Amino acid sequence: MKKICVIGSLNMDLVVNVDEMPKKGQTLIGSSFREVPGGKGANQAVAIARLGGDICMIGKIGNDSFGKILLNQLKEDNVKTDYIKEENCSSGVAIITVDKNAENSIVVAPGANFKLLKEDIDKCIDGINNSDIVVVQLETPIDTIRYSLQKAKELEKYTILNPAPAVKLDDSIIKNVDLLTPNETELEILSGISIKNEEDIKIAARTMIEKGVKELIVTLGSKGSLYINKDEFKFKKSYKVNAIDTTAAGDSYTGALAVAFSKDKSIDKAMDFASKVGALTVMKKGAQTSLPKIEDVINFKGE
Repeated sequence: MKKICVIGSLNMDLVVNVDEMPKKGQTLIGSSFREVPGGKGANQAVAIARLGGDICMIGKIGNDSFGKILLNQLKEDNVKTDYIKEENCSSGVAIITVDKNAENSIVVAPGANFKLLKEDIDKCIDGINNSDIVVVQLETPIDTIRYSLQKAKELEKYTILNPAPAVKLDDSIIKNVDLLTPNETELEILSGISIKNEEDIKIAARTMIEKGVKELIVTLGSKGSLYINKDEFKFKKSYKVNAIDTTAAGDSYTGALAVAFSKDKSIDKAMDFASKVGALTVMKKGAQTSLPKIEDVINFKGE
């Protein structure tokens, strides 16, 4: 089995449940509040570990109580944490509002995540060098992401970029991405093409391929996912489940793809595996608290 390295964020998620999202200037009374370990990088690392992947993580935490909790959670899930460093500042925090339809709104205060710099990647280069697959997101500084992908490709690693939260990326980043895993909104921002239907997705995906991306898997929420490379398109229908909270669904999907590829699964089997993992994730509340274990996926009997 191939080894995986996740480079990215660790956040403490502060989650409030409400009936409806608040409007501008409105104050609402929430039904519940929870503190849940999260951060897109950590979510993906934990997802990979619970699905049986061989995983290490490169990232930063603050010297506060949240940092200790975040680090301990990774250790409990058997994520290798040798490359998680502590900064003299606050840990990253995400304020998440979840409505009765399981849709969420998220505001992130990066904290220590934005202290992850290029020199830190150099200090942790063994984490990349000893892995086969490198997974990156966009909750750390863009210069660090660019440098991480560059170093990964210099070391001939397979690179996966989950472009969230979405920002416009320059070609120096895109050219070093083997697999891009955006949702429709993220693909629209990346490509600059308005997306209203499947044909628009294909056009936007071709634009990214022209910039150097080797392949894309575009997640379409409850509709499924679409695989695109320069030669073919594949659609995978999603599994029907009762969604409670969509937090970390994209993270679990990307993590599942990395695990499938680490076991040399075909693209069809990888997408099916990731679809099951994503479906199981939205059936529970929270970020890392919702991430399934491999036994859950094996026993899943979704439609």
